[in-house]
Amino acid sequence: MDFEVIIIGGSYAGLQAGMTLGRALRKVLIIDSGKPCNAQTPHSHNFLTRDGETPAAITKVALEQLNAYHTVQLLHGLALKAEKTDHGYAITTEAGEKFTAQKLMITTGIKDLIPAIPGVAECWGISVIHCPYCHGYEVANQPTGILGNGEGGFETVKLIQHWTKDLTLFTNGPVTMSEEMVAQIKKKNILVIETPIKAVIHEKGYLSAVELSDGTKVPLKALYARLPFIQHSDIPAQLGCEFTESGHIKVADFGKTNVEGVYAAGDNCSMMRGVANAVSAGLAAAAFVNRELIWEQFEKEG
Repeated sequence: MDFEVIIIGGSYAGLQAGMTLGRALRKVLIIDSGKPCNAQTPHSHNFLTRDGETPAAITKVALEQLNAYHTVQLLHGLALKAEKTDHGYAITTEAGEKFTAQKLMITTGIKDLIPAIPGVAECWGISVIHCPYCHGYEVANQPTGILGNGEGGFETVKLIQHWTKDLTLFTNGPVTMSEEMVAQIKKKNILVIETPIKAVIHEKGYLSAVELSDGTKVPLKALYARLPFIQHSDIPAQLGCEFTESGHIKVADFGKTNVEGVYAAGDNCSMMRGVANAVSAGLAAAAFVNRELIWEQFEKEG
């Protein structure tokens, strides 16, 4: 069961990488557990030719097109363990299957840590959102909230006020921003609420208000939240990959990690979370992996 490249993670970055390598006549295995972070997002935006489609619909088309390449195999499974070998890497799945490859690409994304506020999980990716470039146009100029505090909350306020002036900042407790930051926010007529949030009131993921611990209800159509996250897979850590201060896999140009023969692409190594960005990163990393394989073979053959 030897491959030239194993790709762990079969969302947009992984699928694009698989297509690029498959078209380069590489024997590729894509291992995917089928748990994308945007599973309940109703529409994907800002991706030419597919704007407004569901993430699942985009994935369906991608899989149909990949099936045309005999060089690419897809495996539904969870990659649990990665080991360095004399000729590359060995991957073991949850089912006990073991596969080897010369090169490894990790496109497993990240896992958002949803706060324990009733309603947030049900609304995540629908009306509790993270990215104005993905969702901002649809909720522009509507009553909008931001769940944030500190310098990150301040930066989010500065960004989102471009899309709507009807803005409320929920710090969910005492403000941790500087007095200067608070003054700048209030100067923009943006309300700052420190009262803890009790719940997000919604109907099938579409919020209508934020309820505070004192019973007050603040009508909203959208709530931006910059949530903490962890890597969706611990395989990068197993292999000794370096991470940035933000928790992303640290990569050089074309997704190259500090571990020889290991590449990363997509949300797990970039703050720009979007379909277009993931596809672009997957293509670039795959092209460089193929180049590396060609160079190695060329030198080996003398």
